[in-house]
Amino acid sequence: MATSTYLTFLMHGTGTSTITYEKLLDIKEFPDLGGAPEMLDATTLTNKGRVYIPGIQENEALTFTTNYDPTEYAALVALANQDEAYAVWFGGTEGAGGADPTPTGALGKFSFRGMLSVFVSGGGVNEVRDMTITIAPSTDITFSAGT
Repeated sequence: MATSTYLTFLMHGTGTSTITYEKLLDIKEFPDLGGAPEMLDATTLTNKGRVYIPGIQENEALTFTTNYDPTEYAALVALANQDEAYAVWFGGTEGAGGADPTPTGALGKFSFRGMLSVFVSGGGVNEVRDMTITIAPSTDITFSAGT
């Protein structure tokens, strides 16, 4: 079953023993939520060709794009350089009568901790102002099936 990127949410978690997630803000793009492992050379002198075993999975900075809003920008700056809980949730319910959609994570939740930074992206003629959010992950990204 293929799914659309429609109803994808960047979430921020609060709490210590139990983390409660709320939508951080609307996003326009999200990054890969994982990466290929490094390949460790396990070749011996009896192998005709190189052989490998998987090493540590690559997990680069997670970069999100969103529309610039001065209030949201200030809120993101307040979160900067703190180890916080974040998640990307797939799936939600459409708001009744044009209200904002509600995140459910019904199609999957990808959770991690990390340190956020934000900057205003450059622009040109007749473009929407954007800002870029980068989260440096401090834990593995964990997947949980939708509920």
